[in-house]
Amino acid sequence: MTPDFDICIIGAGVIGLALARQLSRRYSVLILEQADLIGSETSSRNSEVIHAGLYYPPGSLKETLCLRGRALTYQFCQQFDIPHQKIGKLIVSPTNDHPELQRLEHTAQRLAIPLQRLDRHQLHQMEPDVTAAAALWSPETGIIDSHRFMQALQHQAEQAGALLVCRSQMTSAHNHGDAWTVTINTSDGPTTIHCQTLINAAGLEAVALMATIDAGTNTADTNSDARLHNGSQTAERNNTPPVLFPARGHYFSYQGKSPFRHLVYPLPEPGLAGLGVHATLDLAGQLRFGPDVEYLDPQAASSPERYHVSEHLRRPFAAAIRRYWPALDENQLQAAYAGIRPKLSAPGNTAADFVFQRSGPATSPAWHLLGIESPGLTSALAIAEHVEQLLETR
Repeated sequence: MTPDFDICIIGAGVIGLALARQLSRRYSVLILEQADLIGSETSSRNSEVIHAGLYYPPGSLKETLCLRGRALTYQFCQQFDIPHQKIGKLIVSPTNDHPELQRLEHTAQRLAIPLQRLDRHQLHQMEPDVTAAAALWSPETGIIDSHRFMQALQHQAEQAGALLVCRSQMTSAHNHGDAWTVTINTSDGPTTIHCQTLINAAGLEAVALMATIDAGTNTADTNSDARLHNGSQTAERNNTPPVLFPARGHYFSYQGKSPFRHLVYPLPEPGLAGLGVHATLDLAGQLRFGPDVEYLDPQAASSPERYHVSEHLRRPFAAAIRRYWPALDENQLQAAYAGIRPKLSAPGNTAADFVFQRSGPATSPAWHLLGIESPGLTSALAIAEHVEQLLETR
């Protein structure tokens, strides 16, 4: 069977587009997106922050790819004139001796990430309206126009020959040993294409899509690149898809001039379930707060109302914000938007790492990118590099 494309990528969020840009330099690439527009789900419903890489377990894929991705993202933005700003972040603490402060300092030292401890007076000089006993200043943290970023990735992928098709949903895939037959529902009706390699970058749908793809696989040959300790160690798994725990995060905008010049974060939540309700600025200077973490059942995660932000959340948001900004006027908070993160860890458990899992034979594999939540935006270009290396070594 002669493939129509070397690679078919399912999902045109920031990860799928970064993959298309990277891989189209060497392979013929088709990108399928079920929505009308690129990046219309998780990729456009986040804080648009370029993370420094402080939070993640040592040697994890999240840590490794965030560090590499940060460098690549800043370089990409400068080279292709993508709006961004290295605005810096303050991580504030209610006490001087909180153990999380020291842990983050040790992480920064180990990874050579610039980080400075501030006392109450130094913090007041930087952000007079923030109240905290101590803070950590992270100058490498930034903000980015994620939409312009994705548009640039799409443009470069298409310039290299990649074909993007929106309003196209993969319904089945069957492996024949040396190629995949992929059935797609399009606006013009069903169609079939053949490819040598499938890449599942479907975000919130990736776990369900993995089950669909595995149903059409004639072999149980699998591999999972979920980092254990360092780049040389991988975890072997069977081809059972992990369990998805979708988690919604809400955002509120602030109606008025921002009192802050930098991003302001509380200390991260236990287990890295989230980074706390933090203050972020967009490139126009608009202040917004979020996200919180609300785990959803699968039915709610696929509901038409899944992105609704209830006004009833205003009070708990205000309470969280007042821990570092006591002067907040609650009436200035307005419900803005919500996003859903494809978490692989249950409530109360430590956040799972990124997972890159293979099914199908090595000659015509399917690679599944699972649990790509924060710092996915920062890591996108590094994830694309990593997947290209997986394809080459396999």
